[in-house]
Amino acid sequence: MTTTAHDEAAGRGRTGEDEVTLFVARRVEPGYEEAFEAWAKEILAAAAAHEGNLGTGLLRPAGPDDPWHLLLHFRDGGAFGSWQASPARAACFAAADGHHHEVHRHEILGMEGWFATTKAAEPRGRPPVRWKMAVASTLAIAPLTVTASVLLNPHLAGLPTAVRPLVTAPLISALMTYAALPVVTRLLRRWLFRR
Repeated sequence: MTTTAHDEAAGRGRTGEDEVTLFVARRVEPGYEEAFEAWAKEILAAAAAHEGNLGTGLLRPAGPDDPWHLLLHFRDGGAFGSWQASPARAACFAAADGHHHEVHRHEILGMEGWFATTKAAEPRGRPPVRWKMAVASTLAIAPLTVTASVLLNPHLAGLPTAVRPLVTAPLISALMTYAALPVVTRLLRRWLFRR
């Protein structure tokens, strides 16, 4: 199986600083699931090794007639575009056996990709509407900001005002990404992902 014009065009011209998350749904002919899974793992391993990749994933079909989903997450549009044009990606498509084809592609930018890749997301990895993401993010970051102000700022009083955020921002960002936002997303799952 070769890449399509859509495959080749996707991602070109992306130079933004937002992270890019790509969801691809591929339908597999019955009896070729094992071969497809091996191919999918190969292309995802190649993507994971590509500079600027932040993670990959493979979601098996929920039912017998459902497609497989591949997830690729990149640092920015430049890294995503570089992967799309890479010889490693082209080699994987050249080695495909022709018993699967793309049925859907969805590119998500920035924080939408974080919400779409959580366990709370819908099976297709669609993010919530933006205003709900803003509410959830605020509920996650507000307690961290207040806590940092109360606990950290007194210890940072001796530092120049411009330097203090350089200490607190990475800590708040890490806690938000790995602790607060997953909890808020899980608690608000039914509200966030309701369509």
